[in-house]
Amino acid sequence: MARSLDGLVLAPVADQAPGQVGTRTRFTYHERDGEIWAEYTGGDVVRGRLVGTREGDRLDFRYVQLKEDGTTSSGHCVSTVVDLPDGRVRLEETWEWESQQGSGTSVVEQVTAPEH
Repeated sequence: MARSLDGLVLAPVADQAPGQVGTRTRFTYHERDGEIWAEYTGGDVVRGRLVGTREGDRLDFRYVQLKEDGTTSSGHCVSTVVDLPDGRVRLEETWEWESQQGSGTSVVEQVTAPEH
């Protein structure tokens, strides 16, 4: 099993459709005893939350977000945790909106602090 996601910050490697999560969005993950949750913000997302479970390298969670235009949306996502060769973590995601039409795949990767 890949290491814990607790305290990791991840970001999408590519932009999704306009008005959704994008490369400026940052997810801060937490993990404890098979539970996962995260807060996210950035880009068109003012505030987002996700909550779910982890079994091995599989995450299963629901997400809800508030966008800059004042609308809310929610959906379901299943992710696979992948350890990258450089030691960072990648999540390969398959998601589907529940509050509107649409589904797809995305990849988020651990953000490392810039070196000084």
